[in-house]
Amino acid sequence: MPSRTFDVVQVDVFTKRPLEGNQLAIFPDARGLSDSEMQKLARETNLSETTFVFPRDADIEKREGLKVRIFTVNEELPFAGHPTLGTAWYLHQQAPRDEIVLDLKVGKVPVRFELRDDDLFGEMQQVDPVFGPTHSRAEVANVLGVPASELDDTLPIQTVSTGMFFTIVSFRSLATLQSLAVSWRQMAPYLQPIGTNSFFYLVCRETISKDATLHARMIFYNGEDPATGSAAGCCAAWAVRNGVLAPGMQGLIEQGLETRRPSYLYICADKQGEGITNVRVGGFVVKIVDGKVTM
Repeated sequence: MPSRTFDVVQVDVFTKRPLEGNQLAIFPDARGLSDSEMQKLARETNLSETTFVFPRDADIEKREGLKVRIFTVNEELPFAGHPTLGTAWYLHQQAPRDEIVLDLKVGKVPVRFELRDDDLFGEMQQVDPVFGPTHSRAEVANVLGVPASELDDTLPIQTVSTGMFFTIVSFRSLATLQSLAVSWRQMAPYLQPIGTNSFFYLVCRETISKDATLHARMIFYNGEDPATGSAAGCCAAWAVRNGVLAPGMQGLIEQGLETRRPSYLYICADKQGEGITNVRVGGFVVKIVDGKVTM
């Protein structure tokens, strides 16, 4: 079989500075790749996610959005935050417009763009949140290996989904959250019954940056994630529902400091009656690699 060559780019998401934020590989034209080949390429990049863009007829893209598939090193995902923002940002560089709509497994996700201080800022609107069960503080503390008194008893521990399940856990002390040493093996048995692709999102209202609303960490099977856009949307919904963030006000999550890849995720959500809607997560992106893959 003759060799084939595919363009690939790499970007850092939720940062203005190269070599910070969360890494993403993008294949801008994945036509001709099989599911098996995409999974192998995702393992080859060895990043938390790799995206594959499938260009279609302009009329179809105008009606349905730009088709994108997201893979981790282990599996395909219906949705993930930093791959959505990073891929839309790259596509905007090729054909600038105010809004790019991605056609993902979870459905259509619009990403809007504007200039902020001469840098391009993108903001995705995630699907409306689904609030799941609340959890016992004592049980979660036991899973995480901390005293229950280290978890904030003024806020619920609750599972939320905007496409993936995240259980939001609020810590009292930044020092405790930063020093936390917990493995995926410890957490997985508790989380897996909640649903496929279920994780903890660990937050604290005490922050390092004076501009931040929350400090966050997310530890999963691939290590620690520098920035988790899907979790940030769930966290935005949780924060507005519980009075941590006012409806319609933009907050800021700082993440990735423990992995030496500082990331900054801008969050916002609206409240209508008892419902939370219009969940948005935004940030900046920088491109660091242009290349080709031959296979």
